[in-house]
Amino acid sequence: MILIAVSVALMAVIASVSGLNVAQTELAVEFGASQSTVLWIINIYTLTLAALLLPLGAIGDRIGRKPMLVAGLTVFGAASVLAGLTVFGAASVLAGLAPTAEIMLGARVLSGVGAAMIMPITLAVITSTFPEEERGRAIGVWTGVAGGGGIIGMFLSALLVDVASWRWLFVLPAVLIVVALSMTVRSVPDSRERTGHSFDTVGALASVVAVTGLIFALQEGPEKGWSDPVTLSALAVGTLATAAFVARELRRRESALLDVRLFRERRLAGGSVTLLVVFGVQAGIAVVLFPFLQAVLGWSGLLSTLALMPMAVLMMLTSGLAPRLAARVGARTTMAAGVALGGTGLALMALFVSVGGGYLSVLPGMLAMGLGMGLAMTPSTEAITAALPRERQGVASALNDVTREFGTALGVALLGALLSAGYRGAVDGRLDGIPEGAADTAREGVAHAVEAAGGAGPHRQALLDAAQRSFVDGWQQAMWAGVAVMAALLLLVLLRGPKSPVPGVPGPGAPAPAPAQVVRAGTTAPPTDRPALPDRAADRPGSAPGSSPSRPTR
Repeated sequence: MILIAVSVALMAVIASVSGLNVAQTELAVEFGASQSTVLWIINIYTLTLAALLLPLGAIGDRIGRKPMLVAGLTVFGAASVLAGLTVFGAASVLAGLAPTAEIMLGARVLSGVGAAMIMPITLAVITSTFPEEERGRAIGVWTGVAGGGGIIGMFLSALLVDVASWRWLFVLPAVLIVVALSMTVRSVPDSRERTGHSFDTVGALASVVAVTGLIFALQEGPEKGWSDPVTLSALAVGTLATAAFVARELRRRESALLDVRLFRERRLAGGSVTLLVVFGVQAGIAVVLFPFLQAVLGWSGLLSTLALMPMAVLMMLTSGLAPRLAARVGARTTMAAGVALGGTGLALMALFVSVGGGYLSVLPGMLAMGLGMGLAMTPSTEAITAALPRERQGVASALNDVTREFGTALGVALLGALLSAGYRGAVDGRLDGIPEGAADTAREGVAHAVEAAGGAGPHRQALLDAAQRSFVDGWQQAMWAGVAVMAALLLLVLLRGPKSPVPGVPGPGAPAPAPAQVVRAGTTAPPTDRPALPDRAADRPGSAPGSSPSRPTR
């Protein structure tokens, strides 16, 4: 019941990341908003979520994970109701507010705050309450929901748009929140960790500024241009804040929000880099696949989203199977197999994609991607949570989530930019004889070309052929770049991946983990000493069984 509760809560958060993507046109018409405003309505949620994950995860460790989860669900649910009222036009009656884009932006910010309270706590509840023999399976389920939930949420959103109205998009997360809240109150135990150190407020603020600046730059770069002053300023602020955060945490040591010295270890470094790349590639694939299915093949939004479901289902299934495989052949081998399969999937899509081949030309690559990502994600998540001590599991979970958000933003920005550059480079040489106005529109992208073809008269088919073939050229350029990145990741995993059979299980000579501190209603848990860092001796070549735990140099 605990696993179901946190999975439903996580699903509400993940589904809200991508759900509004299917209603961009409707949002623009409803609020009379520009495309830039519509993109901010979508992106402000992700930006707020990513920025607040680390500090709110740390606060959850201190005040109790159940209270934080309940509070987050309440905030998130209230924001969903506010957004729904805004869209349905009832906010003026209930709150004296007009349904405007500004109110929608405010509701999305509030949703992001609630999501940042929920997301790290869902994983921290699993790592702090599930016994060792069940933890891997539970993390596999969590990882599957986190990986495939976005596609499933987008499909359900597209279904609502097609069969009812886009205005019902805000009902879906509200229903999930109500279910998760009722289950959380009844079944999720409260766990918290006592510490004698003060909260790292300065480090928390630095982390917020750093993540906000970097994510903002990645979101605005493709829209405004990478040399735009706004993009460069955000990148500079994010970089400087990151440096300040690292310097601050190195000085704080025991009381740091995040002990950055732990990144020298195989588990944390390998797991973080793997998640960053895998989620980046997954997000980039979505950027490439949707225009192919809609603009090239002419499919509807609902059918295009349904076409991604085989990849999502395989990802969720293999996420659950990955812990068993890691127990038999090792975490590093499992991660390497997943990365290799993912790279193979990208290569298959680059080699066989074609306009005439349609969906079947990309399906084998999608299936390989689903299998590979599922195998790579669960051991990577376990590696991150196992690398931090039990009292920092909220921070460990938040770090896992921040890595995923950075990967997603990077993948969308970089693979999207490669696709656009490849398309523009190929389409110029294929527009001879096309009227100048239609040709200029076609250069902006394949979707614009399809729209312009309707008014191109006898040049319609020539314009479509030029745009679709150019899109395939851009697709192949983006996919081969992804293959190169996955090949580099595979080499890193083989050389520096975690060696223990199961990342969540201590290696030889490691001290037994302390039991989770569970605080139930009407009881008071005694303060505990800070647990020792997990043994990482097994992750170093030449470590002997029974050797003392390795700790960062003070």
